[in-house]
Amino acid sequence: MVVTILQIKLRASWVHTLKEKRAVLQHILQKTKNRFNASVIEADMQDMHQTIGLGIVFASGNNSLADKMAQNILTFMEQNTDAEILEISQERV
Repeated sequence: MVVTILQIKLRASWVHTLKEKRAVLQHILQKTKNRFNASVIEADMQDMHQTIGLGIVFASGNNSLADKMAQNILTFMEQNTDAEILEISQERV
């Protein structure tokens, strides 16, 4: 079993309040959780209006499945939010 941790930093330049950020964040969190059965949280930068830090954790059977799932999650995020992906880091446990 392979556990993968993705850390993704997004920038939503149109967001000007924490309330707007929460709306964007909840949309991303729920859609990602429902589609991929992964644990998704706001992991960083909670007080910054335009920057979103996500932590995503999922388990898979082997490294190739983990790579495929990570790529599918990133593609899904690119297609389902207007926020720009600034940084991606991946760790396996």
